[in-house]
Parts: sequence; structure tokens; C-alpha cells
Amino acid sequence: MLLLLLAVPSVTGVLADRRLRSSIDQFNKLVAQAREHSVSEHRAYLIVLAPKAIEVRPEILTKDDEPAPVAQIPLQFYDKVKFSFPAALRKNPPAEWIFWPSGICEPATVEFASGNGSWAANFSPLTAAPEVFRYVPR
Repeated sequence: MLLLLLAVPSVTGVLADRRLRSSIDQFNKLVAQAREHSVSEHRAYLIVLAPKAIEVRPEILTKDDEPAPVAQIPLQFYDKVKFSFPAALRKNPPAEWIFWPSGICEPATVEFASGNGSWAANFSPLTAAPEVFRYVPR
């Protein structure tokens, strides 16, 4: 019984770490999809923070586009996501991260928090590669 009591917190921490790493991987996959769509279709795409999901959609819909997002990550009610844009010209820009047809994106900082912990990363405008500067599993 004593061994079980000692092992449960360790297993819980490992599972939380795995789920937190999965959230980073899912977000990086979404970023790659936004960049890929913008380059292949020669038009701008956005990553948008919607109420219950993080979505990838075209900046401007054409008559042939479906109104649904092309990719998304559903959010749980306890997940919190924040986009910051250090190069933004407006004081409080909308939570829309743009990817231009050239493959370049707006520089962004993304912060994520859930019941499994939190992470934060700066994304390069040239490659959209993340530089994780905070990773705290629970």
C-alpha cells in the first residue's frame, strides 16, 4: 500500500507531462498546416482563437471555400490560450495570427495553460519554428 501511495503522484506527473507535450505537438502541427496552406494556395491564412477551438482558415473566403475551418484543435473549458504579437501596429490586435503566401508569418508569442501545466513559445516569422521559453508540467 505504501508503494502504491508513492507511485501514484509519479504516474500522474508523467501522464500530465505527456498530455502537455501533446498540446505543443498539436499546436506545432496546426502552425505547419497554416503555413502549408498559405504557400500551396498562394493566399493568406489565419490561425484564429475561437471560443472553443484554435482554427486555421483562409483570411478571405472565396466562393468555392467552405465556411468551416480547414484544421482545428478543440479546447477544453479549462484550457487557456493567449496570442501576443510583438510587431503589431495596434495596441490590442485581434487573436488572429497571419501566414502570408510567401510562407512568412507575423512574429508571435503563444501561451497555453491547462490542468496538465503550461507552456509558452516565441514563433519565428521566417520559419514559424517555435522557441519554447516556458514549460511547466503539473
